[in-house]
Amino acid sequence: MTYLNDRKKITVQTIIRKKAKGEPIAVLTAYDFFIARLLDRAGIDVILVGDSASNVVHGHDSTLPISMDVMVAHTAAVARGTEKALIVADMPFLSFQPSIETAVLNAGRFLKEGLAHAVKIEGGIEMAATIKRVIECGIPVMGHIGLTPQSIHRFGGPKVQGRREKSRAYLMESALALEEVGCFSMVLELIETKAAGEITSALKTAATIGIGAGRNCDGQVLVINDILGLREEGFKPKFLRQYADLPPVISTAIGEFISDVRSGAYPGDDESYSNND
Repeated sequence: MTYLNDRKKITVQTIIRKKAKGEPIAVLTAYDFFIARLLDRAGIDVILVGDSASNVVHGHDSTLPISMDVMVAHTAAVARGTEKALIVADMPFLSFQPSIETAVLNAGRFLKEGLAHAVKIEGGIEMAATIKRVIECGIPVMGHIGLTPQSIHRFGGPKVQGRREKSRAYLMESALALEEVGCFSMVLELIETKAAGEITSALKTAATIGIGAGRNCDGQVLVINDILGLREEGFKPKFLRQYADLPPVISTAIGEFISDVRSGAYPGDDESYSNND
């Protein structure tokens, strides 16, 4: 692994410049200190503290149950392990929808208590006024359009967006509105490839970060557990590329420990203390 501790700190302005220069942006999720440190030292541009923690850390079947307090705690842990990457905290369900005041206060918590550099807010043009006010308060915002997991029940499941003209028009209108109010970037999730490319080309400053949106976005994001194989068997959406298969490695290590304990092989003399230590 290449450690890039001498690289410059990534800021929202860095992401805007990367879009302007056509430099691809690499984004992964993290939820704890150790993984965040590995991502940061490997040279990741952005660490997203995703509400996907609800699924992959806490075992829920959707992102809806996770709370602000839990998300702030995850974000603070990630911040302690990060020096260079931009940290974006995912605002969980009902942390911003009820009112603009609620959104501002909760977004502020992520910066004050979680030490994040920005927040991510799901929703299209209907959330533009809320996002505008959050940004006016000095809090950078990454938008999120297409399939928005907090609205999964409205979509009726993980369905690709932008295949029909009405959907494409809504997505384009939303993307332009979010850029207009000041989003420095936005996630495009499960959007038909051509539609995602058209949105990316239409945006002047806001970088698009795709997940299931094809290769024409300014960057890509995946869930860290997914690329390492740390998910339930059978989870294999088309867009996912798995880079490692850690469960067998972990299971083998655990099995060997159990065997050594039961046989008396662990701890040995080298792992025990004597009066001479």
